[in-house]
Amino acid sequence: MNRFIYVIRLLKLIVFYSLIILSLPNVSCQSTQPNINSMEMNNKDSFEIQKTEEEWMAQLSNFEYEVLRNKGTERPYSSEYETLWDEGIYVCKGCGARLFESKTKFDAGCGWPSFYQSIDKKAIKEILDTSHGMVRTEVVCAKCGGHLGHVFNDGYNQPTGLRYCINGISLGFKKKEK
Repeated sequence: MNRFIYVIRLLKLIVFYSLIILSLPNVSCQSTQPNINSMEMNNKDSFEIQKTEEEWMAQLSNFEYEVLRNKGTERPYSSEYETLWDEGIYVCKGCGARLFESKTKFDAGCGWPSFYQSIDKKAIKEILDTSHGMVRTEVVCAKCGGHLGHVFNDGYNQPTGLRYCINGISLGFKKKEK
């Protein structure tokens, strides 16, 4: 009988810990250790384009404002750019700065447009993000400070091993002229 009670208690512990593990965020998709040396402080005064919140609200739709200025996130697979494979340049929706070339875009299967490198190392800034109980690297436009998404060093089989997971609502697209 004691053995039966022991087995029941063990099964309860297994179920309890399984439920805890299942309730954790998908850390393989959401969290990677950022390169602390490349982090920049999120100082709004360090951006070339300076606008009041009222000016940003007048320029952007409510949802664009929520993502670009308040670090919101669009739902996965909701962006028109997730499945766009035309040649061209992706630009910041807030200021028009050139951010990513279409040739660096790839299908990461995560639901957001993904790129393996920015158009220029100076086009974006990386900021340590410890929100939501995760350690991630936030990516913002270097010109206006608009929130773009996050970059993950999760070893995708791309030239850089990086995945810039970007909110499509933060982007504009300039198709390559033929």
